[in-house]
Amino acid sequence: MSSPLARSPIPPGPATERDGWEVDARVPGGPLTLSDETPLAKVHVRAPFDGASRAALGVGFRRTRRADLGAGEVLVVGSGPGEWLVLGAPGTAGALRAAVEQRLAGTGEFTSVLDLTHGRALVRLHGAAAPAVLAGVCAIDLADAVTPDGSAFRTSVAGVVTDVVRDDLGGTQRSGAAASDNGGVRSYLLHCERSSGRYLADALLDAGRLSGLAMTGFRGLA
Repeated sequence: MSSPLARSPIPPGPATERDGWEVDARVPGGPLTLSDETPLAKVHVRAPFDGASRAALGVGFRRTRRADLGAGEVLVVGSGPGEWLVLGAPGTAGALRAAVEQRLAGTGEFTSVLDLTHGRALVRLHGAAAPAVLAGVCAIDLADAVTPDGSAFRTSVAGVVTDVVRDDLGGTQRSGAAASDNGGVRSYLLHCERSSGRYLADALLDAGRLSGLAMTGFRGLA
């Protein structure tokens, strides 16, 4: 008997299977794209705001970093006060949760580590015009000096509570508060409840229609 195939709330174009997920098979391309990244593993951590767990994860509130915690390269996001979101490759959620639990085991702090992979939706808005599209549905200042590459924040996007992560592709992530050019292409990950995933994707496509925003294939973290 074949294993169940997991599906995103966002309907794909031509579809293929990857690590137990149905993913959009189109080759990512075009100057301004929206891709469904829901198949990425999503592990949520709660721990004291500024303690040993924060040091173990290597990132604080409103910042991100790429690291290998023992289950391949992941993106660690300081998504809220005492909250972290760890994103990994499709099909790695179990291993990723175990790796995070092992890393936090020696902190002596009470922590909570949950696999939210199937309960959340995730999209990537990618392209030089991405800030202009996002500004149409989000009130946050997206200037480099305010939200540089590697920054994260939680806000309302088209009326949906969303974690927004600036994760430029092809450049060097800056750790400073201001950066005018990191050498990469502007890229934002937007993470919300699964039930709002399709609405959020449709709202972004509508906001970017005049800019040529198009749905494209799964990109992953690379």
